[in-house]
Amino acid sequence: MPSILLLCTVGGSHEPILTALRQTKPEFTCFICTGHDPATGRPGSDMQILGKGKCIKAHPSDGKPSLDNIPAQAGLQEGQYEVVHVPADDLDEVFCILRNVIQRLNEQFPNARLLADYTGGTKTMTAGLVSAALESDGVELQLVTGSRADLIKVRSGMEAVTQATVERVRLERAMHPYVEAWRHYAYAEAYQGLAALHRPRDQRLAARWAMLRDLSRGLDAWDRFDHRTALEWLEPYRPRIGARWTPQLIALKRLTTEDSAQEPARLFDLWRNAGRRAAQGCYDDAVARVYRLLEWSAQWLLRTRCGIDTGNVLVPQIPRGMLLTPNSKGKIQAGLMSAWELLAHHQPDSPAGQFFNAERNTLLNRLQMRNQSILAHGFRPVAESDWRPLAAWIETQLLAALLRETVSLNIRELPPQLPVQPLVE
Repeated sequence: MPSILLLCTVGGSHEPILTALRQTKPEFTCFICTGHDPATGRPGSDMQILGKGKCIKAHPSDGKPSLDNIPAQAGLQEGQYEVVHVPADDLDEVFCILRNVIQRLNEQFPNARLLADYTGGTKTMTAGLVSAALESDGVELQLVTGSRADLIKVRSGMEAVTQATVERVRLERAMHPYVEAWRHYAYAEAYQGLAALHRPRDQRLAARWAMLRDLSRGLDAWDRFDHRTALEWLEPYRPRIGARWTPQLIALKRLTTEDSAQEPARLFDLWRNAGRRAAQGCYDDAVARVYRLLEWSAQWLLRTRCGIDTGNVLVPQIPRGMLLTPNSKGKIQAGLMSAWELLAHHQPDSPAGQFFNAERNTLLNRLQMRNQSILAHGFRPVAESDWRPLAAWIETQLLAALLRETVSLNIRELPPQLPVQPLVE
């Protein structure tokens, strides 16, 4: 059985501390006390530990002290306890001191059970000990309580040590940075962090932890365009998330259903992915996705509307005056601009054809920025000031045209962006 170490805040009453000592029987006790107050001249709570002779009143109303200090009453010998002084009302300092004490005790007694009793002392001492204990793995919190005759204090002689239930508090504190990672779409970071936490003992807490872990894993897959894996991890939680995540789940269903709406759904999903990269400040990555969106949009429309494969364009499909030459394998391939020119020639009155005819010069200018990017052919990183006008143009011009093309496929609006908070209880 591991030995027990007790950290105990000391205030104005000796009885709860004696109760804690009797019921926990620690091998070593760290009394957390205030010292002499230089402003008022009043003694600190350390008098109950270090005081000589009769230094403690049996009852607060007694005229003079009649009891020995706490270590003497508890039968503690020198070497079985220590006094750690903390300020009465400086929470930052109390927290730092006690966090260091906990770390030192863990190193000094690596296999011991560490109990932190926050019954006595000032409110600041209590808050500091609780905060330091919650920051440290394995520290158990307890307090001495019992029946109360009024709202002031527990009846003398009726105290008992009670373990404080802090598993939920600890779990929420541990999960917080990973749940916050959702705010910048760092779902992989969230999943890895949550998966590394210990499974809670409480079944309800374990269910919440598992759900946040699995949702993070599903969204990470979605963010990597692995839509089937995303559905595999998100679908089991539909009863819990369905009410608030309905638009996302509808979008994911389209992305995983092999029909005529799947490809345009993937185009719009690519745009949302570009938005997430921009939100992370990765503008070169965002622009690379926009380039693929422009290219893929033309390829999809040519294939589905005109029967033209940009990877193998047939000679009769090439309009007079347009120069496209075969590659080394004898195939005629159309790049981004050539694909849009083909589309505008074969479907000049379509929404996409009208977009290209009206925006051809703007498109060329936008592509210049992409070509200068370090992820394309240049060395100039894309700045936020470059991204914002490009994104606005894509939203108002390209995507507006694509949405007119997809009305017949029952896609009339862009899918929602992926969530930045769990939205689950």
